[in-house]
Amino acid sequence: MVPVTGTTLLLYALIAVIALVVLIARFKLNPFITLVVVSVLLGFSVGMPMNEIVKSFEAGVGGTLGHIALVVGLGTMLGKMMAESGGAERIARTLIAFFGEKNVHWAMATIAFIVGLPVFFEVGFVLLIPIAFNIAQRTGTSMVKVGIPMVAGLSVVHGLIPPHPAALLAVTAYGADIGRTILYALIVGIPTAAIAGPIFAKLMDRHIKLPADNPLAAQFIEEADDTAPAQALPGFGITVFTILLPVILMLIGSGADLVTTPKTWANDFLKLIGNSVIALLIAALVSFYTFGKARGFNREAILRFTNESVAPTAIITLVVGAGGGFGRILRDSGISNSIVEVATGANVSVLVLGWLVAVMIRIATGSATVAMTTAAGIVAPIAASVPGTRPELLVLATGAGSLILSHVNDAGFWLVKEYFNMTVAQTFKTWTVCETIISVVALLLTLGLATVI
Repeated sequence: MVPVTGTTLLLYALIAVIALVVLIARFKLNPFITLVVVSVLLGFSVGMPMNEIVKSFEAGVGGTLGHIALVVGLGTMLGKMMAESGGAERIARTLIAFFGEKNVHWAMATIAFIVGLPVFFEVGFVLLIPIAFNIAQRTGTSMVKVGIPMVAGLSVVHGLIPPHPAALLAVTAYGADIGRTILYALIVGIPTAAIAGPIFAKLMDRHIKLPADNPLAAQFIEEADDTAPAQALPGFGITVFTILLPVILMLIGSGADLVTTPKTWANDFLKLIGNSVIALLIAALVSFYTFGKARGFNREAILRFTNESVAPTAIITLVVGAGGGFGRILRDSGISNSIVEVATGANVSVLVLGWLVAVMIRIATGSATVAMTTAAGIVAPIAASVPGTRPELLVLATGAGSLILSHVNDAGFWLVKEYFNMTVAQTFKTWTVCETIISVVALLLTLGLATVI
């Protein structure tokens, strides 16, 4: 078969993206299966040698999961230990007392920003939703005002800030410094979460009226009734320290050359513990004591918690791997080179290009993680050929694009709809708009930051 070249490659890529949208959104096919099928068909259609198509896809999957599977597993264990120990509830109680009941929307955004650091969006959502239901009932506040800041905080952290797997993979793909990435992500992420969360939620609370009866809320309020004595929960300080420990270690590793001589034992050791996998491993081990033994759990209970935490991540890991395989097919087929030519001819900023590629994949697959990891693989060769590109900012721009326009092919869309007891239209008006605000504001702040550093 004669290989396809030029703009025809872009046409086939566009058809593949549209196929992903239709098969996942319209026909409700499994995203993992869909990504595999579309990737193989795309490789065949553009004329890749048939004996290279599967090898290319497998290389993409392996290259992605070689790192991300470890991060997903360790991060999920850390989140599970936090949930079982009552650490999330401790954070909630403390911050609500600090902010006051009138400002619970700001408290929920802050809680989500902190709790969301070590866990996936879906995991953070499940951890925090009982707290959100109880806060809404206790303060007489709508779930729009309480819940939207929560999902905004989780989403911003998920898309922009390491140690989240997609952000870490983008850091590796772009050759970015993880410490500076975290610093810039906080500069961009905090105001973005404030605008898309508490500020937007307060505005929408006037226009979106939810039914008074929410069966799911009643169930969670009953299960998470605020009757446990404060002393039964872990301390606020040790809880926050455990959650932030991987971030602290990665920052230490990033700054190793500033405090030690390069290539010495001390320098190598600091960089080792600052590695994302080792940092999460250390935090998980620490959580076995701070959230486990110190809370009265024995070794059998801790083993059960860690085993239970891994199983739900299987499909996430498979989808992420398939996204990496799809990205590898796009690269090996020459589509990435065609995108380079188009971008060069149109004089598109690399930051904007990273955002746009992630936007397209996000709309196609519904997964922010797949969008960010795949887009990073596509854009990384382009960025390497453009002098003056700051890889840390490219991580943020790509992450911002991966969050846009959540719709019916995104699991997060349905989580918000069902738990908040919204209609589909109300979910579009709140959650989808919230995600789009995050994407656009984060891109604008990233472009602004690029002009001053």
